[in-house]
Amino acid sequence: MPTPTISSHPQNAIKTIALIGNPNSGKTTLFNSFTKLRQKVGNYPGVTVEKKTGTLVLAKDRVVNVIDLPGTYSLSVRSPDEQIVRDVLLGRGPDTPKPDIVICVIDAGNLERNLYLVTQIQDLYLPIIIALNMMDEVERQGREIDVAKLSKHLGVPIIATVANQNKGIEELKALIADEVKVHYQRSWRMAPDLEEEVTGLTRLFAQYEDFNEHEAFAEAVMCLSQSKRDTLSQLYRQPYRQETMEQIDVIQNRLQKKGLRARTAAIEARYDWMKSILKDCVKDRNKKGPNVTERIDAVLTHKFFGWVFFFGIMTFMFYMIFTVASIPMDWIDKIFGALGEWTTAMMPPGDLRDLLVNGVISGVGGVVIFLPQILILFFFISLLQDTGYMARAAFIMDRVMNKVGLHGKSFIPLLSSFACAIPGIMSARTIENPKDRLVTVLVAPLMSCSARLPVYTIMIGVLMPLSSGWQKAGIMLSMYVVGIIGACAMAWLFKKTLLRSQKPLFLMELPPYRIPSWQVIVIHMWERSGLFLKRAGTVILAMSILLWALMTYPKHPNTASGEALKLSYAGQAGTALEPIIKPLGYDWRIGIGLIGSFAAREIFVSTMSIVFDLDKKAKETTLRETFQKATWPDGRPLFTPLVCLSLMLFYVFALQCMSTIAVVYRETNSWVWPLFQFVYMAILAYLAAFAVYQTGKLMGFS
Repeated sequence: MPTPTISSHPQNAIKTIALIGNPNSGKTTLFNSFTKLRQKVGNYPGVTVEKKTGTLVLAKDRVVNVIDLPGTYSLSVRSPDEQIVRDVLLGRGPDTPKPDIVICVIDAGNLERNLYLVTQIQDLYLPIIIALNMMDEVERQGREIDVAKLSKHLGVPIIATVANQNKGIEELKALIADEVKVHYQRSWRMAPDLEEEVTGLTRLFAQYEDFNEHEAFAEAVMCLSQSKRDTLSQLYRQPYRQETMEQIDVIQNRLQKKGLRARTAAIEARYDWMKSILKDCVKDRNKKGPNVTERIDAVLTHKFFGWVFFFGIMTFMFYMIFTVASIPMDWIDKIFGALGEWTTAMMPPGDLRDLLVNGVISGVGGVVIFLPQILILFFFISLLQDTGYMARAAFIMDRVMNKVGLHGKSFIPLLSSFACAIPGIMSARTIENPKDRLVTVLVAPLMSCSARLPVYTIMIGVLMPLSSGWQKAGIMLSMYVVGIIGACAMAWLFKKTLLRSQKPLFLMELPPYRIPSWQVIVIHMWERSGLFLKRAGTVILAMSILLWALMTYPKHPNTASGEALKLSYAGQAGTALEPIIKPLGYDWRIGIGLIGSFAAREIFVSTMSIVFDLDKKAKETTLRETFQKATWPDGRPLFTPLVCLSLMLFYVFALQCMSTIAVVYRETNSWVWPLFQFVYMAILAYLAAFAVYQTGKLMGFS
């Protein structure tokens, strides 16, 4: 098939730019540099694939839209992420415009692997600019890349960048602003026999499948690389005609008779071409011997020392959560306390004042106070991701994952679930095996997310009020470890029973260690804190008002406050639940907290603030001190050490999050799995809390 070279006229008013690249290539860093805080995160219509969009301001206040496509190694459709990327590039994405120009961000240190994606984009004959990122690492490794020569070979403009240091960003913006003249061409070549068959299939696609000439060529190459014919109809939203499917089979058989493997012939041709140009464009003056990354990895991925470092960094993170975060938490507590006092002084007594003070201010303030801890957690998670350590954590965890029938790729969603189960569950879509993906989704909520932090913090404060930050961090870490062990145990059980399948092979690239981009970390913390505050101002606010109403009505004006609460709608529900939860050491007041926190785990703390009328006692006590003074009717302490441990374990295992249930439904497209997940986690939570409390009582710790 002859390779046409079509020169385009200068782009007319570029309106939309798409950023595409391999994972860990620095694409998101470039997106953040382009858009600053002019960005928003949502989902593509109909799928739980994250959609990041923003605006880039060029010279003379000209604004263009920027789409950050999901990271992908190729355009061969094997997952929802890759389907979205391909649909957007071809202009088939719902609610997403076809980009006027594509900026492909490639890791300069891994040119061969990254250029594979470039060749696939060229197959689509899209206008493309290459951002050759992480050039500083290439220099440190003792290599040189002739950017001009590489640009000539590829036939596309290339800008050398170091995105996390903002180097090359202005040059990229200038190239976009100048509406660069882009040449369309396919650089790589195939064997003549394969070229002939691809040409025939291209004509078939162009004639019967509603593709233009270039889309048809790219589709033909990709289809011949698929392993099974039925895979195509499963992955594509519009299955091919029967005649087309039969012709693909005929061509694959014909190539096999000629001694060509249809699945790998095009892939091998791309890599052969890439090796030839890299030999001409890259000079390696690297000295023999291990580099810095290899020397660090000898420790951080070691069978013993790797675990020591992993638990060490986790313990330090929790220590910071308990010590550094306490200062701004005290400030927030005083602000909401003063706000409650001011509202009480300014408003006449009545239901409205009671709602604002004891419902809104007490409920929302009881959760917002934990914002500093959430920020510190996300700071560490972003830092570990940006430095490249997260990939090492997945590597050492692969040994554990393999024992339970999963692989390290499942650990990335599980690790993401430490921040929030929702993005963790969504990231499981990159796992190719459907059963492995479902197992990962089912166990991801067992990892302790940031919403559990308020519960853990208040319970640890009651459990060990005079202990050091290191001791509290140790208890907090143990809760995370229990969640990991529980997730692994349930994954093993599911793989042995409901979702039996072969152990998968895990291949993962370990990126070089990098100096973190503080701008990226700050933006990530800003985004997550915004989501947390939005949750506090919507879900938690609504639940606080609802719970206040349920704990206020029906009114019993001539009854003591504690008895009036017990006679309210919420009190009646808690009282009805008490016989079930009493074996766990809980009374009806804790039962109200368990019911309220079904919407979101962190609501437990704000519910307890309302239940114990904390705002009325704000001048003389805190929630921790109130818990320490709470008693059963016979005078026995309510929040004993056993009850505190029991509650923490309950929240480790219970699925107290409606949003997570909704996302699992969207991921599995069925109510069966989210309901199954809720039930099995509720049983786990009850049994764990029961075992701790009753065993402790038998041992005399009550």
